[in-house]
Amino acid sequence: MDYLQFKNRFFDLGCINVHQIYAWQENFDKMNLTRWTKQNLLVKLRNGYYSFPEYWHQPNFGFFISNRIYRPSYVSVHSALAFYGIIPEAVVQISAVGTLKRTVFENSFGIFTYRQIAPNLLFGYDIKPFLNAQTFLLAQPEKALLDLLYLYPFYDTPQEMEELRLDEDFLEQHFNVNRFNEYADKFQTKALSKRAALLLKKYGI
Repeated sequence: MDYLQFKNRFFDLGCINVHQIYAWQENFDKMNLTRWTKQNLLVKLRNGYYSFPEYWHQPNFGFFISNRIYRPSYVSVHSALAFYGIIPEAVVQISAVGTLKRTVFENSFGIFTYRQIAPNLLFGYDIKPFLNAQTFLLAQPEKALLDLLYLYPFYDTPQEMEELRLDEDFLEQHFNVNRFNEYADKFQTKALSKRAALLLKKYGI
């Protein structure tokens, strides 16, 4: 198998899995993937998933592959909040939520963490356009905050809310309070509704 032929076929996809490869060539030798990975021509993302090292410096590529290697999921909590500039901290790992069990993957592109939510809570994300006509799923700011309050319930006092250090300019100019309250109701938990109301009060929204 010629690597250039393989690359020309799959490079624009950004992230590929072995099922796509075998659909292309059913007699494909899997040892090619091992050899090309050792030669740094491919990057193994997790078992059965690969990408190309040329994408290492592509902005938001981590968000894109986060969606691809563990589905269904969307980027949320700290990663989404940092993307919007709502929290000041630089986020080292890519944080996502989905309906599958909690897990972590680590590869050359970073650390990818996934927290589990119920299927009925898989909403409140946007489909963002990406390289080569691809897309990735990113929580809306309001849903990212609610996912955070839901998955990290220790944010339950004014002091803990203050520790979030949310950007008040963003909250004043871009935060959709009606959407936040509507989404909070969909969680159908009194504890989350209480934390959501406390956050709004703390930041004067």
